[in-house]
Amino acid sequence: MVGISILLNWAVFCVCVHAKEYSLDELYRIAFERAEKIKLSVEDLNIAKTGKDRAFSYLLPRLSAFGSYTQYSAEKYNDTGTLLQPDNATTWGLRADESLTLNGRELTALGISKDNIVKSQYDLYAIQEEYLLTVASSYYDVMKAKKAVEIAESNLERLSKYRNAAEKRLKVGEVTKTVLLRAEGELSGARSDAIRAVNALELTKAVLARIVGIEVGFQLKEEPPEEMEITPEHAFEEMAISQRTDLKSLEVQKKMAEKQVEYAKGAFWPTVTASGVYASSDQSPLTQTLVRDSTYGLLSLNFPFFEGGLRRADLKDARTRERQSVLAYEDFKKSVLVDVQGAYLDLVTQKGTLKYLEDQVVYARDNFNAVAKQFEFGLAQSLDVMDANTLLVTAERNLSQAVYNYQLAILRMKRATGALLKAVMSDQRS
Repeated sequence: MVGISILLNWAVFCVCVHAKEYSLDELYRIAFERAEKIKLSVEDLNIAKTGKDRAFSYLLPRLSAFGSYTQYSAEKYNDTGTLLQPDNATTWGLRADESLTLNGRELTALGISKDNIVKSQYDLYAIQEEYLLTVASSYYDVMKAKKAVEIAESNLERLSKYRNAAEKRLKVGEVTKTVLLRAEGELSGARSDAIRAVNALELTKAVLARIVGIEVGFQLKEEPPEEMEITPEHAFEEMAISQRTDLKSLEVQKKMAEKQVEYAKGAFWPTVTASGVYASSDQSPLTQTLVRDSTYGLLSLNFPFFEGGLRRADLKDARTRERQSVLAYEDFKKSVLVDVQGAYLDLVTQKGTLKYLEDQVVYARDNFNAVAKQFEFGLAQSLDVMDANTLLVTAERNLSQAVYNYQLAILRMKRATGALLKAVMSDQRS
């Protein structure tokens, strides 16, 4: 047992010497830089910006150049000798066209594209917040696993002392062989728990490394405990309604759906097209009626009367999507309130139980020390020592879980109210 403990400690020492150490803020920063999910959302934002450029381009006139060369089979003359068809002819020129719908459909499309940029920005914020919470959750999983290793090592040390005490008392005939066998069995179980705790720690570190994008061999800095004032639940709900970026994204989507209906209605309006053309022509041989250069303007009105019901179908589809956007917003708003309620109850529970678990650890540790002394002097049974040790191990595990769960509950409340990203960015700047 001593050899195994020395080997584990030496391995941990070697890892700590060469491993890089990260704080939670550093993990946040690295995740922002390397997370594929965040990069995908950034590209969605870039696509939305490109959509705005595309919509704006329809408001600008189209400039084009044209040219043609015609080779005829033969020259043709009339009876008086006047040239009717030349041997070849060349035409080229420049053209500017501007086409707009009378109800400003193109402006509506530009407004939709701008709203889509805002929506994509909100979506990016929401994904960043969700990813931050994922990183924090994995970080605290590692910290809990690390604490579990420390508790397992402490338990192993206590049971080793108990086993040695039982062996001494057996030699002097104060206890029976079964007491020593019970101590050996408990010690073997503690060794097994220690190995499982070490492996669980390695697994949680591997998960964190995958989420953040860092090498597995690392260490974590302990974050100073944070406190949060627990205000009435409705205050958190109001914060969530006003700050949640995913809810704002659906609100913008609802606005876009309303504009999409107006855009679909624009198809029923006529389209006005204004054109300006400069043309130049040349022939060989020249005809008397050839106009070498000409400049002219054209104004046309196009009004489609029948297109097979396509416009009505598009309008019906837009109105359906508008109703869907309203329903999606109201449904998600209810989910946000439930999310806030769950985070609020978890926060109250974790904070309320923390003080009692701290007291329980103090009582359990004093109780074990007292019972262990009594056992050494023959004033307590082995079963009393095992019960006291089990109580202490359970209390220590519950406390370590509660400490980190409380910190995670604070972050979950910030995520539920839409304040997590702002808090992290403020810490990063400071």
